[in-house]
Amino acid sequence: MEEKLKQQPANCIRVVLFGPESTGKTTLARQLARHYNSVWVPEYAREYLQNKWNNERKTCEPHDLLPIAIGQMALENNSAQKTDSVLICDTDLLETKVYSEVYYSGNCDPLIEKYALKNFYELYFLTYIDTPWEADDLRDKPNEREAMFNAFEDTLIKYQKPYVLLKGSKKERLKLATHHIDKLLDKN
Repeated sequence: MEEKLKQQPANCIRVVLFGPESTGKTTLARQLARHYNSVWVPEYAREYLQNKWNNERKTCEPHDLLPIAIGQMALENNSAQKTDSVLICDTDLLETKVYSEVYYSGNCDPLIEKYALKNFYELYFLTYIDTPWEADDLRDKPNEREAMFNAFEDTLIKYQKPYVLLKGSKKERLKLATHHIDKLLDKN
């Protein structure tokens, strides 16, 4: 079980788009992958939970989190083998940990927590809540955006993760993100 939550070695740098729902992470992940002619790792939870909603009309429950984490790491590890430059992750296990704690009274599966803290990323891009909130079957906190943002930022600070705050238009976010990724690529 634990092996499925570990990052596998790869010849790339890994960056994560991190933040609350409906803050432009997926849009930016696609833009960055196109810009760097690389790959991006989609959010496994979205597919998993959309299927659950479509088939059962149920939302996420605590027992869903471990399969989501395993699915996310499988996508990431597979994608990391397809690039030797930068891997753009639409999410990571630390994001799963934040959601788990917010939705389930501060609780997180110990295995998810262990690998959320153990897996390594060169940089996090924290997406701010200055994008319009867009409703869908899974999003459910339009009135709690500031509290959710604070939970994400507090987590990055608590665990001393390197991060850059992304605000503004899509163009401004892309420009700032590429600036920081270019600096990482120059170091390697």
